[in-house]
Amino acid sequence: MNKTAAADSASAERAASARREGEWRASKLVGVNVYNDANEKIGDINDVILDKAGKVENVILGVGGFLGMGEHYVAVGNDKLKWSNEPPRSTTASTTTSTTNRPATNADSNARTVGNGTATTTGAATTTADDRKANGYWYPDHAIYNATKDQLKAMPQFKY
Repeated sequence: MNKTAAADSASAERAASARREGEWRASKLVGVNVYNDANEKIGDINDVILDKAGKVENVILGVGGFLGMGEHYVAVGNDKLKWSNEPPRSTTASTTTSTTNRPATNADSNARTVGNGTATTTGAATTTADDRKANGYWYPDHAIYNATKDQLKAMPQFKY
């Protein structure tokens, strides 16, 4: 076998033909809610920053604001975030159910979908982590970062 054929064979082995366990699409991370250890929503993911090797260096969180206006952007190291596939536990007891069944959307208004193309919702869903894994989700339910909204707002603004 010559060097070219060996190189082609090696690159074919590295080429992914399907999603592997533990992989997420960066585009699906945008819009994922971020909670603190007290289970308070402190923001959401607005962007993912990669280093030259393609590894996630920082995650840009949007804090405060309304519909993107007045939002404070901060860079948080990816290693500082914890990821959860289970919906956050509720801080209030509620017996009402939502009458709307709209798909969750990313910051760019694209509906999130599972691997088979069906729309999904986030929030008070009754799915379990096993259901999420079995349905081929390409993103976690939420992230956890140990800070308050005020602490995040006090951090330096991330400049694009």
